[in-house]
Amino acid sequence: MIVAVFEDEHVENFLPLTYTRAVFELRSGAFTPIQRIEKRFPESKLLLFARSYLHPVLRCRFPFPINDTEAIDDEVLIINGALHVNKQTLKLIEKKVNENVAVTLKDRLALARLKKTVAKKHGDFLLNPTAQKIRKLLKECRVLRAENLPLTRYPWDLVDANSKFLKDDFALLTNRKGEGELDARVAIYGEKSDVHISEGAFTEPYVILDAREGPVYVGENTVLQSGSRISGPAYIGANTIIASAQVREGCSIGDVCRIGGEIEQTTVHGFTNKHHLGYIGHSYIGEWVNIGAATTNSDLKNTYGTVKIRIKERLVDTERTKVGCFMGDHAKTSIGTQIYTGLKIGVAAHVHGFVTQDVPSFTVWAKSLGAQPVELFLKSVVETQKRVFARRGVKQTKEDVELLKKILTITSQERRKAGVLKKKFEL
Repeated sequence: MIVAVFEDEHVENFLPLTYTRAVFELRSGAFTPIQRIEKRFPESKLLLFARSYLHPVLRCRFPFPINDTEAIDDEVLIINGALHVNKQTLKLIEKKVNENVAVTLKDRLALARLKKTVAKKHGDFLLNPTAQKIRKLLKECRVLRAENLPLTRYPWDLVDANSKFLKDDFALLTNRKGEGELDARVAIYGEKSDVHISEGAFTEPYVILDAREGPVYVGENTVLQSGSRISGPAYIGANTIIASAQVREGCSIGDVCRIGGEIEQTTVHGFTNKHHLGYIGHSYIGEWVNIGAATTNSDLKNTYGTVKIRIKERLVDTERTKVGCFMGDHAKTSIGTQIYTGLKIGVAAHVHGFVTQDVPSFTVWAKSLGAQPVELFLKSVVETQKRVFARRGVKQTKEDVELLKKILTITSQERRKAGVLKKKFEL
């Protein structure tokens, strides 16, 4: 059986996070949706379908065919890339999703099993999954309407689900090699079996690992420095440094990160630095982000009311009182940056001072300091990326550069609407 993973029209809800990656690359818990699918269907042939401009970088990241409908030569299980396939979803697939059966959640296609002839007939919808094409496909299927599936719709869904996924993922993680070095003066609260220190990891004296509310996983060659407190559920990737930080419950931290200060209920993708004091909470942070010293975000309004976020030109009520910020890849904050509740900071944006509204991609933003927002020069962004990559032993590729060029083009309208000027930044 083939498993084909696709993006639907809701991918725009996750911008700016999905400018640089497919929706199935958005981590919640220890894994991304595509990693979960790989684990659940190890014997299946995987096909990936995403926006065409991402094709070159996805080809570098994955060994699977990308946007290749000709590769459909068997029965196909199609899975929405925003669906995190957990045990319950897998049970649903095994027991109820037979040939030409589709599952929807609030009229959104979550998954379907199609026989080869139907898959070939409607395969082009995977490249452009419009509502009209999906309706045509569903006419050939028996439709099951689900009431509860881990199908994310907005970025705050990823943040909300993090703690539950971390608890579920621990069993999949702890079959890896361990244990790393755990100093005798480390304090563990809860069951020791709920703490996993991977091979090569080192935990210095006077670290507190609190697994009473959920497990704690520490990846290979990661260092927990003295004075750190890690509260579960928590996932910390490989080759990361926790620099005397307060990592509170519900955090998922990627590989090769530097984390200091305080962080709570937040996902941080790999190669991101938050090395200094400051608070980041109920947030989602992309890859290669640099968070300057004393940067802090708000995740609660003074009125304790629900947070509203602008999605595709309309305000959406999150129906949550705790929502932080959402930062795209390569974004950077200066020292002392203060980010207001529920804001988005775009790809490669540079922000200074008080940030009180969404910041477009490729923008230098310092309105609170009296400066007009200006567009970053592409040459500068490319050169900065090259320097940052080199600091972590990563070589910039032509695909990396072309992706930056493409995103600069497709985000031009958001800068125009925000009044971003094309001139040299001046304070």
